[in-house]
Amino acid sequence: MVQQINILGWDVGGAHLKAALLDKAGKVLAVYQQPCQLWKGLDHLESAVKTILQQAPVNQCKHAVTMTGELVDLFADRHEGVQQITAALQRLLPKDNCLIYAGTLGFIQATQIQISDYDAVASANWLASASFAAQKISNGLFVDIGSTTTDILLLHNDQVLAQGYSDYQRLVSQELIYTGIVRSAVMAVAQTAIDHGQNIGVMAEYFATMADVYRVTGELNEHHDQTDTADGAEKTIVASARRLSRMIGSDFTKSDLPRWQAFAHNIRTQQLQKIKQACEYRLKHSDVTITQPLTLVGAGIGRFLVKDIAQQLGASYCDFSALCSQTETPLDLTPADCAPAVAVAYLALGSIER
Repeated sequence: MVQQINILGWDVGGAHLKAALLDKAGKVLAVYQQPCQLWKGLDHLESAVKTILQQAPVNQCKHAVTMTGELVDLFADRHEGVQQITAALQRLLPKDNCLIYAGTLGFIQATQIQISDYDAVASANWLASASFAAQKISNGLFVDIGSTTTDILLLHNDQVLAQGYSDYQRLVSQELIYTGIVRSAVMAVAQTAIDHGQNIGVMAEYFATMADVYRVTGELNEHHDQTDTADGAEKTIVASARRLSRMIGSDFTKSDLPRWQAFAHNIRTQQLQKIKQACEYRLKHSDVTITQPLTLVGAGIGRFLVKDIAQQLGASYCDFSALCSQTETPLDLTPADCAPAVAVAYLALGSIER
């Protein structure tokens, strides 16, 4: 039997497909992301997988998969989503070398997945990321801010102390906050804002997204925005400011750009405070004594906010990428940008070695 030399970790989301290639020593060789509008059909997943496979050297490679895409409304329920995504991946990847991450159940060969495993497989990518982080820093708070959602997990004595498992349970425990820095609609983040020194209501209309906010504040990495704009127009600072102006029923002029920069910063502050409050809630409602000084591990494309939160909480900050061994070749995307894909590859590598 040919020895497997690389492992490719996959994170199948509802809007993006992410992958990370590791060698047998655990060094991150490459990180990939493709837009994948899974709610429009499995052909979008197939296209995204094929695109990454064309870019990645996958000869003699094992594959490890985690997912959240089973939640999209293409599927009647989560079980159907897990079943169809797993079946699609078996057609696209070498099924004898494809492991599915089932959270607390560990890894299961794709060909051996059963209905009784579906609940453990569904939306378990957060556990992969947090488990890998716990192995590296032992104690702290793991915060992954992505394009759409934020995961907040307590790490203690090398373990992830999660009160919830399913998305429903984690929304209750505030370990899952449905807010992100690209796809989230502005109207879902703020209902009022400050403009010209006065409080004003924000329209409940899909006029702008948080990508517009962070483009205007100058913090958006354009590599991270693979989503259509709210109005289908271009992705420029001026176009984003114009979309933001619609949120409060105003017209945009270029000379007024400072006004919309201030408006964007106010929306940013509200989103940051929402995530910070959830972090404080998790720390307050922990059953263990939190080791001080506290460390926040930041992951996801919005981790620049985690760094701000750490400073406000008087905590130290650790970037997820610092936990990984990386190739010396510069990467367009970092391990922290696609933490679940990287983490599931590391965890699978560890399980294979055992």
